[in-house]
Amino acid sequence: MSAPLADGELVVLLDSKGRRYLVTLQAGKEFHSHSGILPHDEIIGVSEGGTFRSSRGSSYTVLRPTLSEFILKMPRGAQVIYPKDIGPILMLADIGPGVRVLETGIGSGALSMAMLRAGAEIVGYELREDFAARAQANVERFLGADALQRYKVELRDAYEGVDLVDLDRVVLDLPEPWQVVPHSVDALHAGGIILGYSPSIVQVMQFRDALEKTGAFALIETLEVLNRGWHIEGNAVRPDHRMVAHTGFLTSARRLS
Repeated sequence: MSAPLADGELVVLLDSKGRRYLVTLQAGKEFHSHSGILPHDEIIGVSEGGTFRSSRGSSYTVLRPTLSEFILKMPRGAQVIYPKDIGPILMLADIGPGVRVLETGIGSGALSMAMLRAGAEIVGYELREDFAARAQANVERFLGADALQRYKVELRDAYEGVDLVDLDRVVLDLPEPWQVVPHSVDALHAGGIILGYSPSIVQVMQFRDALEKTGAFALIETLEVLNRGWHIEGNAVRPDHRMVAHTGFLTSARRLS
C-alpha cells in the first residue's frame, strides 16, 4: 500500500476530461480552476487514486506524477527532449547505476532526471545560468535533494573543450555536436558511448562525418522514434488521427581502444 500524500509532495490532478494539472501540496493552500476550488488539506493525508470534488462539483482524481507527466508539465525555458525519445536514449546510451556521464546542453533537465533516476552520475555543461538553475530546481523538485549529489552542473562551453577523462558516456543536445567529437575521443574510455540528439538531418550528417573521420568510433547508428497511439472503443479500433512523429534523430557510437 502506498504512503499517504504528504504536505510538500507533488501530485497530478486529473479532471473528468483527462486534463492533468501538476500541483505541489501545501497545507492551507487551494487549487483554483474554472471548475471551482479544491483545498489541499482535503488531499493531504489521503492515499493516491482518490477522487475529490471541487466547490463547483467537478471531480478530480489525485495521483503521484510519473516522470513523463512531470517533464511535460514542469517549468522550462529551453525545449525539452520528450519522453518518446528519452526512453530510447537510456537504452542506446546504456544508462545505469554508477555510469559516469557528461551531458552537454542540459536545458530544463528532462533527460538529466531520467539518467539520474537510472542511477547515473552526471556532469552537465550548460552555457546559460538560468537554464542551469532551472534544471537543478526541476531535478530537486522531482527526485529530491539527494539526487543533486550526483548532478554537477558547470557553466561552460563544451565546444571549447572537456576537462574530464575516463567517462562512460557523452550525451549531446547541441546545435553543433560535431564540435565536441574531438574532445570526446580523449574524454571517453574504450567501449564508452557517445550519443547525440539532433532535430535536423543536416546536423546528423555532420555529426556522423566527424565521428567517422576520427577513426576512434564504431557501430555508428542513427534512428528516429515515431509515436502513434490507437483509438480503442468497443469494436471501433483504429490508429489515432494525430501522432507524435519527428522530434529528433538519435545517433550513437562506441569508442574504440
